[in-house]
Amino acid sequence: MKQEKLLLQCNLQFFAKDGPGGEKTEEPTGKKIEDTRKEGQVALSRELTLAISLFGLFMSLKFLIPYIGKEFIHAFSLFYGKIDYYTENGLQVYNTKQLSDQILLSIIKIIFPTLVIGFVVALLATSTQIKFKFTTKPLMPKFSKMDPMKGLKRIVSGNSLVELLKSVLKIIFISYIAYSTLKDQVMTIFSFYDMSLNQALEVIGDIVINMGMKISLALLVIGFADLIYQKIKHKNEIKMTKQEVKDEMKNTEGDPQVKSQIKSKMRAASQRRMMQSVPKADVIITNPTHFAVALSYDADTSSAPVVVAKGADYLAGKIKELARENKIEIVENKPLARMLYFNVEIGMEIPPELYQSVAEVLAYVYNLKKNR
Repeated sequence: MKQEKLLLQCNLQFFAKDGPGGEKTEEPTGKKIEDTRKEGQVALSRELTLAISLFGLFMSLKFLIPYIGKEFIHAFSLFYGKIDYYTENGLQVYNTKQLSDQILLSIIKIIFPTLVIGFVVALLATSTQIKFKFTTKPLMPKFSKMDPMKGLKRIVSGNSLVELLKSVLKIIFISYIAYSTLKDQVMTIFSFYDMSLNQALEVIGDIVINMGMKISLALLVIGFADLIYQKIKHKNEIKMTKQEVKDEMKNTEGDPQVKSQIKSKMRAASQRRMMQSVPKADVIITNPTHFAVALSYDADTSSAPVVVAKGADYLAGKIKELARENKIEIVENKPLARMLYFNVEIGMEIPPELYQSVAEVLAYVYNLKKNR
């Protein structure tokens, strides 16, 4: 009974890891890193930025608290002192606008220095992690993010677990620091009724600032650990497959096969031009089998003999063959041929240290021509 074989075609690339390009094992190229930066994908730790911003904010408050307290008391006295006036005259359009302007101005004077310092510190915290590059691509809508399957994968991914761990650590650190700080200051808080308003504000400010700086330092530890994690994660995400590296090289530098063909054609054209100069030579110096160097000397155009052509093995044979056809003298001088071949490029004059050796060869050639 004849057996029939069933052949099925399948593309093994579908079984490769990370898609048709295979596994991402190659380090990202400079172009890949720059392209991801244009897309807004950078190794940035928001935890570290928040921690540095908070630390800078509370440090500024430590020095600005007298100014803030003074402005706060001034604003309170100003509004409290006008209660009788507004009670007697009522709130009219003109005095309501005047009151709202005063309130807005007082709020700006109190919070503006702190906001400016917080903005500058946040900007510095971000710029120390990544180089500034303006791009609008992250603002563009991406419909791929609306895919429910991809959204589910993001929810249950390892990155979500890391974010959960960071949140838990922040809650633990903040709760512990707040509890320990307030526990140490509980007697001071209960003695507020014996203090004046200025003293109470000063004590509250010290408690809040000390607590805030302790929390900021704890968040800095989490932030630096998160920065290391983000850098490793980002580097792994932008790794490339071998096929992606090859495709990028083709796009940026051209196809290697095409480049090889171009170089081959340029080399052939250069050799043709060189061979056209052989009939103009005065002498061919040979090894005698491996090297051949063609020299030409014109006292009117150059101060020393010039190498017009040179070649090894097959090309050396072609130079000697062309020299015989044009009745150019071929002189065997192994050391001189090697020196000229390895040290003098085509179109260059010979170096001074070879003047004597080449002059003897040219004198010999000129004598042969004269005798003929």
